[in-house]
Amino acid sequence: MKKVALIFTGGTIAMKVNSKLQGAIPSVSPQELIDTLHDVTEFDNLVAHDFSKLPSPSITPQKMRQLKTVVDEYLRDDAYAGVVVVHGTDTLEETAFYLDVVSTSSKPVVLTGSMKNASELGYDGLTNLVSSIQVVMDNNSLGKGVLVVMNYQIHSAYEVTKTHTLNLDTFKSIEFGPLGIVDDDDVIYYRQQAMRKDYQLPSGTNDSVELLKVYAGMHSGIFDYYIDQDIKGIVIEALGRGNVPSIMMDGIKKARAAGIEIVIVSRAMGGRVLDTYGYIGGGKDLVKNGCILGGNLSGPKARILLMLALEAGFNHDQLLELFKR
Repeated sequence: MKKVALIFTGGTIAMKVNSKLQGAIPSVSPQELIDTLHDVTEFDNLVAHDFSKLPSPSITPQKMRQLKTVVDEYLRDDAYAGVVVVHGTDTLEETAFYLDVVSTSSKPVVLTGSMKNASELGYDGLTNLVSSIQVVMDNNSLGKGVLVVMNYQIHSAYEVTKTHTLNLDTFKSIEFGPLGIVDDDDVIYYRQQAMRKDYQLPSGTNDSVELLKVYAGMHSGIFDYYIDQDIKGIVIEALGRGNVPSIMMDGIKKARAAGIEIVIVSRAMGGRVLDTYGYIGGGKDLVKNGCILGGNLSGPKARILLMLALEAGFNHDQLLELFKR
């Protein structure tokens, strides 16, 4: 039986409530979790790697790049079937997407975590770990890119997002539903991935990329600040089909004239952006002024992709092609 590497980055899955602080803090070691898994399962092929003890809001693109290096070491080893990355849920989808975009291996990489800490009733950490290990060990998981396994469901890193602050069933693939499920000892895939692209970009990120969420009446002032700060890219979570208030356009034009690449996605949970509307601030106006449509990517994922592409030296035309894929 091939080994499975469990790379622990931190998160709720390794936390308990501290009575003095009255809050959950890192308290459970990777080896404790492995020992518990050995007690309740027949897995004897697990190898723990203590990468960090960070809550996921502290996971940066630099940490993601370091994590990729560790993941790749295990994937290159023929003794390993694949890797489970244990991660906090707040930024789990961003790390999963990053690892997917820079992935070059067909072996399964699964990200998982828990919504409840180890002090709470209904702690879901062990269940999610067991499901994730089963997915890694299943031959049908080969070639599917980076996956997210939570609450017995298998999701594509490209499609999945966290949708609820509390529910165990928080991770959803909004457009098409999960790729499959883990049912007892069976890993069952219902469908192929609809949207995943095989990017294989270099792992370096340009950190001078910002993310804006558009609201009614939003104006242009923020763009002057970004120009002064020499920001290289902006992802705008626009309204609906990919539209912004007309009073934002002066700032957008100034940003484009300053060489800032701007990618447009939607703040809506589902659907893609398109240059449907021709009024000032509509999608067609944005495209005419040099903005790039980001398809159905979420804002955080579009930012990850833009950060990687800018660091890789993509010019405007190459970015257009990248986001059009």
